[in-house]
Amino acid sequence: MIENYGILGWIVIGLLAGGIAKLLMPGKDPGGCLITILLGIAGALLAGFLGKAVGWYDDGEAAGFIAAIVGAFLILLIYRLVLRRRG
Repeated sequence: MIENYGILGWIVIGLLAGGIAKLLMPGKDPGGCLITILLGIAGALLAGFLGKAVGWYDDGEAAGFIAAIVGAFLILLIYRLVLRRRG
């Protein structure tokens, strides 16, 4: 889904996916809008990579919006677990 859009599509979907992931995981999160966009984009890339690794997606097929949210949620979860061990 995301591969069909230009840079503006990446930004909008990243913002939405990252924002929803932050809403689903309560607590204080770092960064503002830019970090949220990057979180959503990274989540979409992670979801696409993992989906292709387990055979859910074919080559050239991108992860969907829900998968981008799940990927962003996983990144946020890992971030919090790493921070918890440091502190």
